[in-house]
Amino acid sequence: MAESEVPATTIFDKIISKEIPADIVYEDELALAFRDIAPQAPVHVLVIPKDRDGLSRLCKAEERHKEILGHLMYVAQEVAKSEGLEEEGFRLVVNDGSSGGQTVWHLHLHILGGKRMGWPPYAMAED
Repeated sequence: MAESEVPATTIFDKIISKEIPADIVYEDELALAFRDIAPQAPVHVLVIPKDRDGLSRLCKAEERHKEILGHLMYVAQEVAKSEGLEEEGFRLVVNDGSSGGQTVWHLHLHILGGKRMGWPPYAMAED
């Protein structure tokens, strides 16, 4: 999907409004965290801002978004701890744009853990 085609409402907006069910593991006034429906690791949780506020992707962040961006990072480590990932560690991923692998145009952080992660994370896709 091209950035110019960003929908007014995403699947994440529907999860926030409880129109679509999700396995929610954390919620506060600013953020929501829920299990990915297609997990790429034993633990795979997404952390999203409840108010997209123009953050369809990370590169759309403006100075006014600094507080929510920091809050999302804080929530990610709290969720990782609650999922038992603190001792062994975890990976935090933000896919930005089509070439970065982003498929939902609502900023989200992936918490991945429960297994040893390799590097590079994925083979480069062919164009």
